[in-house]
Amino acid sequence: MKELKKLLDAEVLKRDTLTEISDDKPDPMLVARMQKDEIISLVCALFAYGNAKLIVKFLSSLDFSLLDASDKEIKDGLKNHYYRFQNADDISELFITLKRVKNESSLEDIFLEGYKKENCVLDGLAVLISKLWSLNNYTSRGYKFLLGQAPTFKSSSTYKRWNMYLRWMVRKDSIDMGLWSGVNKSDLLMPLDTHTFAVSRSLGLLTRKTYDLKAVIELTKKLSTFDSKDPIKYDFALYRLGQEKNIANFK
Repeated sequence: MKELKKLLDAEVLKRDTLTEISDDKPDPMLVARMQKDEIISLVCALFAYGNAKLIVKFLSSLDFSLLDASDKEIKDGLKNHYYRFQNADDISELFITLKRVKNESSLEDIFLEGYKKENCVLDGLAVLISKLWSLNNYTSRGYKFLLGQAPTFKSSSTYKRWNMYLRWMVRKDSIDMGLWSGVNKSDLLMPLDTHTFAVSRSLGLLTRKTYDLKAVIELTKKLSTFDSKDPIKYDFALYRLGQEKNIANFK
């Protein structure tokens, strides 16, 4: 594991550059970094599923100024938009929900209400997700997929998009924006997706065979032995290794 840590540390440094997110290497972070706003970044994170090029194309088509518009203006402005599981109504209602939360508080302050109790990001997400649901009585299959449900340690979901959002907000380097200051990066959980799941199992970082929250916690604990202060710094490197199918030199 010492040799693997050395190789991964080098890979983290190699990937810590803005050239890793570009038109040639599309990532929803490409749009999020242009705005550097916690609300817009959440939109980018929640739609971060599927083909990366299509994600960036969709996000680039959105008029984020609508987050300050009336409900009618939002619905009119997004009436022709859709993305995979989400139709125009789902997207409009998400904007309406986020506009309402923006007028009440910040996402960081709401998250901190739960997180500060025991420095647990799952508690913070539970409060934040519950708050978003409380602001809008709209519901649909596509909308439920976007927000998800308040997590518990028994949740089957990996909360990949939410944990990625927290990585963007809390960590600060050439990739992550570090817009929040009240959360310790040592408490973050791995934004586990199919790429990092497969790579982590292949490298012996993860033994669990089920793709769920328990796997997220197991992998995070393992990476904490590499860097207890910043275990999630390995996420982007592991993701790219899996995406590029380039792990031969690590085995």
